[in-house]
Amino acid sequence: MSYGQGEPQWDPWKPSSQQSEWGSRSGSGTPDWAALAEASEARNKRRRVLLIVGGALATIGIGAAVTVAVVSANGNANASNKPAGALPSTANIPSESADPAPSFAPTSAPPPLNPMDFISSAKKDKAPISANTLFPGTQLTVGANVYKRGPSDTGTNCASAVQGTLPAVLAKNGCTKVFRATYTKDGVAVTVGVALFDTASQATKAKQQADSKSILRSLFGKGVPAFCRTTVCRSTTNSYGRYAYFTLAGFTNGKDVTAKDAKVFAAGDDLAEFTFRQIRRRGEAQAAAATNQ
Repeated sequence: MSYGQGEPQWDPWKPSSQQSEWGSRSGSGTPDWAALAEASEARNKRRRVLLIVGGALATIGIGAAVTVAVVSANGNANASNKPAGALPSTANIPSESADPAPSFAPTSAPPPLNPMDFISSAKKDKAPISANTLFPGTQLTVGANVYKRGPSDTGTNCASAVQGTLPAVLAKNGCTKVFRATYTKDGVAVTVGVALFDTASQATKAKQQADSKSILRSLFGKGVPAFCRTTVCRSTTNSYGRYAYFTLAGFTNGKDVTAKDAKVFAAGDDLAEFTFRQIRRRGEAQAAAATNQ
């Protein structure tokens, strides 16, 4: 009796996994070690596949758990699945702070007051006025010319400060005061006078009604000799606001003034310009003071 009788035979055309564990033996009864090794390898492969598949499933499960945890921590889980169009627009997203920024009502500085308003009417022209406020100091510098101031006065009788046809003109238009001062330079003397009225229209009419014989009376004394009383002198007439102002310029040596005597004309123009600026400064000062009140 020999080993192997009655045992299933090894089929070379079948996979080793389908052969009997002891499917083929040698004639001497020794196990088929090659077949046994092949069967063991097949079992190991199946075990590795199961381990890989199981690990993948476990990883997917952990990832899902993390996703759910993150969504749950951020609030409503369904909100994270909304499309971008369903999210609030920029205009609907709340700002960083619910407190409104402070707002301030627009402000603007009041417009400056018109200086002319203050020197056009006695009702608003309230600043102190005298010969000393109109003609301050002991000398006057205009450009390169320096004039020394002589006598000055304030007259409530307007007719006494003028001559020719001017007394009647001033009286007709309601002159209330005349302020005068005399300046000298290099043998030339100029008396400048300012006639005061209640309104600008009265001063304008006085200027318009004055003629070539409407002349200011020269003011002398205090080292200034008499001038322009019997000689030919140059005179000017103008007005600004409620003020009419006049000049009379001539030589202190009694010489008549001619059209060629440029320094006499220049002196008269300098004093007329200075007087105009003094009147304008009165209006500017009063306008500024009223604006700051």
